[in-house]
Amino acid sequence: MRTDDFNYPLPEALIAQRPAEPRDSSRLLVLDRRTGGIQHKVFRDLPECLRPGDCLVLNDTRVLRARLQGKKLPTGGSVEFFLLRPAGASVWECLVRPAKRLRAGAKAVFRGGLTGTIIEELEGGRRLVEWVPHGGGGLGAALEGAGDVPLPPYIRVALPDGERYQTIYARTEGSAAAPTAGLHFTAATFRSLADRGVRTAQLTLHIGLDTFRPVETEAVEDHTIHRESYAVSEETAACLNQAREAGGRLVAVGTTCVRTLETIVDADGRFQAGSGWTSLFIYPGHAFRAVDAMVTNFHLPRSSLLMLVSAFAGREKVQAAYATAVAEGYRFYSFGDAMFIH
Repeated sequence: MRTDDFNYPLPEALIAQRPAEPRDSSRLLVLDRRTGGIQHKVFRDLPECLRPGDCLVLNDTRVLRARLQGKKLPTGGSVEFFLLRPAGASVWECLVRPAKRLRAGAKAVFRGGLTGTIIEELEGGRRLVEWVPHGGGGLGAALEGAGDVPLPPYIRVALPDGERYQTIYARTEGSAAAPTAGLHFTAATFRSLADRGVRTAQLTLHIGLDTFRPVETEAVEDHTIHRESYAVSEETAACLNQAREAGGRLVAVGTTCVRTLETIVDADGRFQAGSGWTSLFIYPGHAFRAVDAMVTNFHLPRSSLLMLVSAFAGREKVQAAYATAVAEGYRFYSFGDAMFIH
């Protein structure tokens, strides 16, 4: 399967630089994956697309203040460290820039006097970094004080409030990026869902570096996806199984929920609580066992996220839906509009 098959033309003007206000005023393209039929709605209409007994699955991850800008010691040159995931009590895997100048043993200092020492070089500009807070305080608070909420590289407008890049239900800190399909939800949306008899369940998947990267291999199958950590509670597993047994649909909010659900479902279609790592790469040919419908944003060309959506709805139908979205002036990517695929 060719990676180029998941490319599409997008005018730069359609890359959203600011989120919609209010959150649920974004547009919603509804795609019937059986017929290819398309409807145009507003996100606050989502409850009308669901049925009593459906279970909406949310990713409660919270974005770390993961982008740290500082100075290399002793030269004073500007450096940027991007926290990816913890690798020990005081060690994090980081993406660093400029990588060529940040080799093992290099040190940098950041806001608040926090220092980082590179202890191991990894591929792709990644490093293992040991952190020491100034004055011996807590590492978590030091990282929080030294860092900024990261935005994707295609967003060039600073946010006045970093909370706008968090879902309103974010609670478990650990992501390098937001689960952006969830950015559209408001308290009013959840009230409407409850009034319609739609259940909600939450799981956690911490989003890593791969969400920003296009697939660079010529063949899709040659791509290796980065692993990401997940956790599913006993309460959530029970809710998923009860909804499925009662005939309700499982509606995943975002590709992160899709990957997690497809990771934890067994051959009989049942869900088990637990935590671990997933490196599941979903592309056309994947046999879905867990997900019946999904809410998702419009994704980058040649990305693993677009491949996952194409696996769920069919590549040709997704390409046609994206072409329609472009023609209708939908807003794309993290702060853009949404799709409901059923």
